[in-house]
Amino acid sequence: MSYIKEVLGARELLSNLVLREVRGQYKRTIFGRLWSLVSPLASMLVYTFVFSFVFRVAPPKGSPSGLDFYALWLLCGLLPWTFFSSAVSTGMGSLVANAGLITKVYFPRLVLPVSTVFSVAYNWMFEMAILVIALLVVGGFVWPWLPLVVLAMLVLAVFATGIALLLSIANVYFRDTQYLLTIVLQFWMYMTPIVYPISLVADQSDKIGGLLGTPITVLDIYELNPMLHFVGVFRSLLYDNTWPTVPDTVACLVWAILALAIGGWVFARKEKRLAELL
Repeated sequence: MSYIKEVLGARELLSNLVLREVRGQYKRTIFGRLWSLVSPLASMLVYTFVFSFVFRVAPPKGSPSGLDFYALWLLCGLLPWTFFSSAVSTGMGSLVANAGLITKVYFPRLVLPVSTVFSVAYNWMFEMAILVIALLVVGGFVWPWLPLVVLAMLVLAVFATGIALLLSIANVYFRDTQYLLTIVLQFWMYMTPIVYPISLVADQSDKIGGLLGTPITVLDIYELNPMLHFVGVFRSLLYDNTWPTVPDTVACLVWAILALAIGGWVFARKEKRLAELL
């Protein structure tokens, strides 16, 4: 309880760190905040050409929205993933990057990875706003679902924060973590139905049947991926304009709570030795 009070007492420090990250990210650039849109838009163009034009991947039409735009369907899953991967990557390296500050002054170290997640979330809000406008232009009725979209963004931010806390500690003890994470995120993205619909996995799973004579299928294992459920929630709200499924909603909440609880617990136990290890 005293640790929680200590962290809450560092609110001003947290806000200053977030402002430092936000202001310094695009300092002395001509286009400033617009650069945050370049990466997802470039990825969208590449994936749309490869998967929609070359491989002819056809995701289901939005129901009941009726939308049938691969690029927008892709962005509804790609932007949440981009936020998650960026938040986890920058949060993981936040302790090592601020080693000089940690070894000189005492403060709740937790504010460092949390501040990086907040700064990434700041850019994410602009990206999501552009996506909402694009969906409205093509006929999506997104406005009634915006409060739930914001809530989904908060839940995903909690999940990303928990993972970032856990990995930031691991990176202090084992510097290989930063290199391993790059590989893991590459696999993780393609194991999430972002550039292709989950129906393709379901079809192949049905053909294979139970694994090793058990009722467990490839799809059962595939659905253990937490980001699958987050992507499903965002696509339901933004692209389909309908309520997310109960399994997806429950899975997102459970994963977010577990990640924050485990990450926070590990961080609180290990942060006392950070100055010594760094």
